[in-house]
Amino acid sequence: MNDTRSIDDALMTDDSPVAQAEMYAELFTTVRAAAARVIFGQHEVIDHTLVTLLAGGHGLLIGVPGLAKTRLVETLGTILGLDWKRIQFTPDLMPADIIGSEILEESETGHRSFRFVRGPVFTQLLMADEINRASPRTQSALLQSMQEKHVTVAGERHDLPEPFHVLATQNPLEQEGTYPLPEAQLDRFLLQIDVGYPDADAERRMLIATTFGEEAPIEPACAADALVGAQRIVRHLPVGEKVVDAILRLVRAARPDAGGDPALRGLIAWGPGPRASQAFMLAIRAKALIEGRYAPSVDDVAALAHPVLRHRMALSFSARAEGTAISDVIDRLCRSHL
Repeated sequence: MNDTRSIDDALMTDDSPVAQAEMYAELFTTVRAAAARVIFGQHEVIDHTLVTLLAGGHGLLIGVPGLAKTRLVETLGTILGLDWKRIQFTPDLMPADIIGSEILEESETGHRSFRFVRGPVFTQLLMADEINRASPRTQSALLQSMQEKHVTVAGERHDLPEPFHVLATQNPLEQEGTYPLPEAQLDRFLLQIDVGYPDADAERRMLIATTFGEEAPIEPACAADALVGAQRIVRHLPVGEKVVDAILRLVRAARPDAGGDPALRGLIAWGPGPRASQAFMLAIRAKALIEGRYAPSVDDVAALAHPVLRHRMALSFSARAEGTAISDVIDRLCRSHL
């Protein structure tokens, strides 16, 4: 499906939700394939990032430097036809460097007035590179824009473009010069996407493709309107009662209060809130759509349990002292409650 124009025309002329879902599924199959030709050996990372965008959320990409996190954001921004910008987070970055600020101007007649100069947050896809290298004050400057899709400066509201997504990259916290993100900001990310090392075959293909001559240019596969339309379809995909019950069982079992799993209560310091359930409901629909299905299953809940939950939970001191990992706790939750 190389003719993007024919897809757009078909979507405009066919109002059937099933037909539109089929067309968007086909379109995002093309998007996945195009991204995989540039980002080698990271199929799950690509899928989870697309799930984040289709669900209308923000993603947190975590991995050591050099694993093509920046390249992934650039590639998807181009393929999806989005206006995208990048902010390199550093310790001296200020909130105004992100959202913008007012400047005092004087006209030729001597009249003075303030003019708002928009910051890089006014874009459709914002890459917050190494977000945990900035101070907590600067990190929190993204909170309102990520949640409310607007910023307020000097009491005046400024709406952000549609769609608006943040894909932030983060270095592991044990690396020098990093600050942990506040829990309130972590919860704003729909998924935490862990980026690992590629396997040997993928790394071999990457070496050959990127060091012999010039790399092939990335071509757009659709326009931003297609992503907005796909997001609307995702929100209308049906979710069965069994799947809803599975989400509620899993999220509620991950809490350390009386409603949580008694076997894990001593391991969890704090657990996911209702926003985790909302993230599941959107993410499993998006996952089903990009895989060509029109209703999610309990298997989708299990497949997305780690990226949905791991940044919304914290282990107790005793659990950390015993060497327990958050991934182990999530695996136990899935085995017991799905």
